[in-house]
Amino acid sequence: MKVTVAATQMACGWDREANMAGAERLVREAAARGANVVLIQELFETPYFCKDHLAKHFELASEIGENPAVKRLAGVAAELGVVLPLSVFERAQNAYFNTLVMVDADGSSLGIYRKSHIPESPGYHEKFYFSPGDTGFRVWQTRFGRLGVGICWDQWFPECARAMAVMGADILLYPTAIGSEPQDPTLDSRWHWQRTMQGHAAANVMPVVASNRIGLEQGEKCSITFYGHSFIADHTGAVVEEADDHSETVLTATFDLDATRRYRQAWGVFRDRRPDLYGPLLSLGSPQS
Repeated sequence: MKVTVAATQMACGWDREANMAGAERLVREAAARGANVVLIQELFETPYFCKDHLAKHFELASEIGENPAVKRLAGVAAELGVVLPLSVFERAQNAYFNTLVMVDADGSSLGIYRKSHIPESPGYHEKFYFSPGDTGFRVWQTRFGRLGVGICWDQWFPECARAMAVMGADILLYPTAIGSEPQDPTLDSRWHWQRTMQGHAAANVMPVVASNRIGLEQGEKCSITFYGHSFIADHTGAVVEEADDHSETVLTATFDLDATRRYRQAWGVFRDRRPDLYGPLLSLGSPQS
């Protein structure tokens, strides 16, 4: 099966309707270029509100069934016949999650994934807003392959990528919001960020798609310039398409999933795994002998 994936990036303001319209425009552009799976960035309905500790931002959350972006873009997915992983701010009774809804190419929801790894650092105060995800890692059989999705900070953890690969993923996708570090203007993580995910592609022998946001966003106590560089890597970890750090962009690349699967089988990394030796991974830190 040949599948064309798309990575997108855009800037977001406080006009929620305009953000959803912008996302839809990018999805339509990607579909017009032959994309079957279109990845939109993390929390695209609003600016990245986690720059500050502000209780009023909890009002941005909604139950999945009431989320306006999911309602709107599920219809677009059905119309265009594309798969849309959608990153939203979920309210579940009295809990709040950073959640991914997997919308298949007929517009139906295949289920949700709640972000597992929740960061806390200057300008990225996600622990104030989100509980740690309780869904476990997820892989979905969609019309266009088996897709695994991690959300932003998840992308730094090889355990997340490997778990999705072991669960049968054909492609790994990462919606993202990452940029400058308010506490240290000299720190630029963009290449470290990209190389980490290239490693996931290479180690798991499958393509990776990452979509980041762009633009300067001002919070109450700090600002962040999101550095884009959305990209697509092939099953060897090579970057085959990459955006710049400031332009609204749609990237596409086509992969033969059957050929990639044969390559992965022949490479032997899953044949030669030793789960019996991986016990230390179940600890935050093994005790010293």
